Amino acid sequence: MKILITGGAGFIASNFVRLLLETSDDEITILDSLTYAGDRRTLSDLMENSRVSFVQGDVCDRATVTKVVKGHKAIVHFAAESHVDRSIQGPDQFVLTNCLGTNVMCDVARKHDIEKFVHVSTDETYGSIDTGSFSELDILNPSSPYSASKAASDLIALSYRTTFDLPVIVTRSSNNYGPFQHPEKLIPLFITNLLDGLSVPLYGTGQNIRDWIYVDDNCNAIETVLRLGNVGETYNIGADNEVTNLDVTKWLIELCEAKSDAMMFVEDRLGHDLRYSVDCSKVRSLGWSPLMRLSEGLAETVNWYRENEAWWRGKKS
Repeated sequence: MKILITGGAGFIASNFVRLLLETSDDEITILDSLTYAGDRRTLSDLMENSRVSFVQGDVCDRATVTKVVKGHKAIVHFAAESHVDRSIQGPDQFVLTNCLGTNVMCDVARKHDIEKFVHVSTDETYGSIDTGSFSELDILNPSSPYSASKAASDLIALSYRTTFDLPVIVTRSSNNYGPFQHPEKLIPLFITNLLDGLSVPLYGTGQNIRDWIYVDDNCNAIETVLRLGNVGETYNIGADNEVTNLDVTKWLIELCEAKSDAMMFVEDRLGHDLRYSVDCSKVRSLGWSPLMRLSEGLAETVNWYRENEAWWRGKKS
């Protein structure tokens, strides 16, 4: 099958391409505009494979998308602005890329013979929950411009299923971590700071709870949904690794062999959700389950950043 991967130079999507190359004989086209979050070096090993081709282009550019989509049987739409802090500082680009970009992708896809359109989203669209876990049927209640733009993009994609019969499926995953994640995100930011002997800025009291999923586990879930998921459905993806940011920070300090006083509490982020939690029984019913334990995944991630300083060093500025 010929698959188009948008945002393929980014963190999760590049790992997804690696998975497809290992587990299938699919032909893959990567579409990426190479913003600060996309890096050709992330693709260097992928481009050695004859089954992979790369097109530099913006998902908001209808002419480019039209040229690229033709001939593909499936689209996995990762391309998005994704950093909450940046969305608070400048929300316009998030609304443009995440909403307009998704609309362009869906509108072009409906005019071609697309068999599956997987729209990759986030559990942040549900907002915070004190107890229990969100199911796919719960109302979306996003708190940040980022999560609001992703919630809107989910609804845009699903509307194309209802109105135009585009074979859309939505995935909403918990917080990802692992190789090739930009060091603006919590885990790689803290790892790279600690490796440099710097302090790590922890918002508020550090009691915010996230369900951390290793990127390979999320990629496996997305591939499962691509192959076996039902059109028109949404699938939550999580790993049952709910821990506080404070506990993750202490873990990383130990793994990086840093000083115990490296942690620095800073003013809390605006609209900071306390707890995310999603019920993943639907995707588990397809035969998927996470494999990586959090302790092992964090250790592997720390080792990856130790061994790949050349990849992240320039991004720190």
